[in-house]
Amino acid sequence: MTETSGKSVDARHDVRTSRRRFIATAAAAAGATVVAAPAVHAQAPIKLKFQSTWPNKDIFHEFAGDYVKRVNSMTGGRVELELLPAGSVVPAFQMLDAVSSGILDGGHGVAAYWYGKNKAFSLFGTAPAFGWDADELLGWIRYGGGQELYDDLVQNTLKLNVVGMLTGPMPSQPLGWFKKEITSADDMKGMKYRTVGLGADLFKEIGAAVTIVPGGEIVPAIDRGLLDGAEFNNPSSDLVLGFPDVAKVYMIQSYHQALECFEILFNKTKFEGLPKDVQEILRGAADATSSTMMWKAQDRYSKDLEAIKARGVKVMPTPKPVLETQLKAWDAVIANLSADPVFKKVIDSQKDWAKRIVGFRLEYEPDSKFAYDHFFKTA
Repeated sequence: MTETSGKSVDARHDVRTSRRRFIATAAAAAGATVVAAPAVHAQAPIKLKFQSTWPNKDIFHEFAGDYVKRVNSMTGGRVELELLPAGSVVPAFQMLDAVSSGILDGGHGVAAYWYGKNKAFSLFGTAPAFGWDADELLGWIRYGGGQELYDDLVQNTLKLNVVGMLTGPMPSQPLGWFKKEITSADDMKGMKYRTVGLGADLFKEIGAAVTIVPGGEIVPAIDRGLLDGAEFNNPSSDLVLGFPDVAKVYMIQSYHQALECFEILFNKTKFEGLPKDVQEILRGAADATSSTMMWKAQDRYSKDLEAIKARGVKVMPTPKPVLETQLKAWDAVIANLSADPVFKKVIDSQKDWAKRIVGFRLEYEPDSKFAYDHFFKTA
């Protein structure tokens, strides 16, 4: 009995020893395989130089940064957009040419800034006040033929080597900042006034002496007396750029730029040389940040308008007679510029879209002011 048990113990010991040897041999072989495998190096990221047309402290530059972060994140590090503020490589108004020539790989701005190349360009950023808003303008871009008209203007009419994406709907812009209240359109006759795009044609029609300068140059010009009045865009930008330091009257609500959107540009040769999925990410990120920008603006603009009031600024709506004068000026601007067949083709497309879309909204949706007043208006 004892001899038999001893043999069984020895047999079990031999089996365990064999197993250990097998496992050790297999592990060593696996380790040798790992060590012997060729080294795999990650592909270097595609680096693109991307400049905005905005000062570093402006919320618009922040919006550009949101797009850059989204692209860099969505590509998992395969693409690295390097965001630069206006003037880092070229001045704001030279960004389009810099992208087209390849000095910059891309940029963030507004189509109204390229109004000097062709006035139809401004229609894609600061279209006439047909009662539509900027979200409906982007609807026309996506589903009303606007993108095709934009591409034709940029690449065929102007022969620019760029790919453009319209994004980021903006609310109506203010009439602007003034030393004293504007009570009638006559108050603006002869006024040294800053605006951009087709707004320049509109205010020239009214009788203002229009000056077109980038956002970062406006407040110093007012401070030195080079401008009597000016608009930029929104409460957040106006506050951080220092408008309350040089003027105490803020006239809001205007038809000169009742709707606007941003423009993201890439050098066409560079863009088409990117992998197809990266091209789609660049486009998709423009749509994604279009929404997040609009939601962020709702939060920030409303807070910063209250902050402007707290600085002792008198905030008031533009009088109705001034708005009526603006609409009549739009009639004249559209009639004059429609002599250009490119301008006419775009404006006719916009009018068809706005008539249908705004008509639907006005017929279909209840009056938001009526509901707002019910819940929030105090006696």
